[in-house]
Amino acid sequence: MLSRAAIRLLTAVPTLLVLVGSSFFLMHAAPGGPFDSERSLAPEIEARLAAQFHLDEPAWMQFGRYLGSLLHGDLGPSLQYEGRSVASLIADGAPVSAAVGMAGLLLALIGGVAIGAVAAMRRDGWLDRGLMLLALLGLSLPSYVVAPLLILVFALGLDWLPAGGWDGPASLLLPAVALALPQLAAIARLTRGALGDVLAAPWIRTARAKGLPERLIVFRHALKPALLPVLSWLGPAAAGLMTGSVVVEQVFGIPGIGRYFVQGALNRDYTLVLGVVLFYGALVIAFNFLVDLAYGALDPRTRLE
Repeated sequence: MLSRAAIRLLTAVPTLLVLVGSSFFLMHAAPGGPFDSERSLAPEIEARLAAQFHLDEPAWMQFGRYLGSLLHGDLGPSLQYEGRSVASLIADGAPVSAAVGMAGLLLALIGGVAIGAVAAMRRDGWLDRGLMLLALLGLSLPSYVVAPLLILVFALGLDWLPAGGWDGPASLLLPAVALALPQLAAIARLTRGALGDVLAAPWIRTARAKGLPERLIVFRHALKPALLPVLSWLGPAAAGLMTGSVVVEQVFGIPGIGRYFVQGALNRDYTLVLGVVLFYGALVIAFNFLVDLAYGALDPRTRLE
């Protein structure tokens, strides 16, 4: 039988096709168009622009034309950024979003696993309850609330870090923390629950009976199988962090993919929005594929279906 990783690969193309198709028709169903804000244009110029970008054709015909371009690796031109292709805009924004996303992912993974492990080792104690309460608070506060609070405290209040922009490593810290906090809280809760179940297993009791130190039991024997639920969470979470948060990039003025996506949606830049959606969908599939491979490394039983 096929492994989970092989099934992911086989379903990747139909999944991306459905994603692009649904996004295409939803965008075209929304009121307005990419040239509505150009009030100074004469009607004949607007008609000529619509014909140039084939916007005067039926939606199904535009979709077929777009799929044909995708088969040749062409994401099309941006309708709002004159002279720029969607591929070039994504290429400009991807490194910035990737830097913020990778920093947020590392913070969330290291901090979440560490907090969850400490809570599991002190299960039902005051430290466990306190850490899980903080994790619940982290899950309850979305990034669009955390980001302005971080700016208010660390940029405007203490003047330790810049409030926005993209001027170096110092500009990376606050956006990464804003992205990481909800994911860190989720990883901490997952690690605490999974590690607590593993620590109650009979083979762990046998290891304790042999006199092994608790810290050695946790980090050498129990943590590896306990990370399987965390891996499941990391697939879509990593893709979301790597592409950058739409709100966080807007709040901090970061020139990443998320910011292009917001501007494209507001300006009805169909090709730009579809290009970002396709890029995001491909990342989700790629990260889920890597998660399936990591499953096999952590638990050999998952290699056979």
